[in-house]
Amino acid sequence: MRVITLAGSPRYPSRSTALLTLCQQALEKRGAEVIPWNLHNFPPEDLLYARFDSPALLALKEDLANADGLIVATPVYKASFSGALKTLLDLLPERALEHKVVLPLATGGTIAHMLAVDYALKPVLNALKAQEVLHGVFADDSQITHYDRQPELSPLLAERIAESLDTFWYALSRRHQRLAAAV
Repeated sequence: MRVITLAGSPRYPSRSTALLTLCQQALEKRGAEVIPWNLHNFPPEDLLYARFDSPALLALKEDLANADGLIVATPVYKASFSGALKTLLDLLPERALEHKVVLPLATGGTIAHMLAVDYALKPVLNALKAQEVLHGVFADDSQITHYDRQPELSPLLAERIAESLDTFWYALSRRHQRLAAAV
């Protein structure tokens, strides 16, 4: 199975990128091919000027077309997900996530931002025609330490991430079974 991770933080290193790194490691242990993408793969001018022919954007679109799933992580600013991530998602074709299982992750300063996943990010992922957008995971900043080195998660967050990855893996497996039966 092939999975894309997309880090929506304009900062690197970041807590949301650390979550993706841990997810990547866990999925690779299960035998998945994981292709990491980050906002820093895109020249800012390409995003600002909506360059649909950007080489980086074309490469991401190709990777998405060949992927089974996507895990997207973003910081929450002002009760919504990263504006730079929104700009990137706006450049994708309408059906970019068709037939994909998507797991949204978000980080923020306080739990007051936890609904941003459901009310801001999920509607955009659904607009890109994702087959299945799973229940997201929100982590407040205190739950992720040493994100600039070897990230450490609080036990509760580690458990929630593990459960979400199990659900993601199961959804990917279901998708593969349906595709194999159709062929």
